[in-house]
Amino acid sequence: MSSSVFATIVARDLRLAARRRVEALLPIAFFLVAVSLFPLGVGPEPQTLRQIAPGVVWVCALLAAMLSLTQLYAGDHADGSLEQMLLSGESRWMIAAAKALAHWIVTGAPLVLAAPLFGILFDLSAAANLTLALSLLLGTPILSLLGGLGAALTLGLRSGAVLLILIILPLCIPALIFGAGAVSAAEAGISTRGHFSLLGALLIGSGLLAPWATGAALRIATE
Repeated sequence: MSSSVFATIVARDLRLAARRRVEALLPIAFFLVAVSLFPLGVGPEPQTLRQIAPGVVWVCALLAAMLSLTQLYAGDHADGSLEQMLLSGESRWMIAAAKALAHWIVTGAPLVLAAPLFGILFDLSAAANLTLALSLLLGTPILSLLGGLGAALTLGLRSGAVLLILIILPLCIPALIFGAGAVSAAEAGISTRGHFSLLGALLIGSGLLAPWATGAALRIATE
């Protein structure tokens, strides 16, 4: 029963995202434009581009994920469907996890798919380009999970968008450091096992704890 409800919530959010195409495409468009501007501003020096590529791509991915988080629960809260889900008796952990997964599919997955193109743009080696995509594959779900927590904590507040950024950005710094560090290590020919191990640990920890904390925050916000 719980698995069917989980799939229903994910499918519902994906349908809503398909109807609101402009809102769904805005973070992806921001990511594409923001990353593309850096080579124009910094210059065509390959060595410089390779050095800044990991940080630029990861910071832009983080900011792109932030753009759509304010609406993660706001629409459901406004029309009352969030309260119905919470009162249905289903696990709040499962509801939060389903919402985070839908957010990642709409926002995080396209960023992962676009990463190899920017690796070529920044003249990354094949190994570093693959590492960039893999680091985003592990890191973007962390952004969605932690972002869901921030969206729940700021639900219904007037300055929710600003508070969301202030809450989530510090929590995402470890993922940013290890994700960008893995790409830099791959470019330098150093082993990336440690970076990926830490990213995996962050993903597991976020997957277990963030939905639980998000569910508790949603209960408080809707009371």
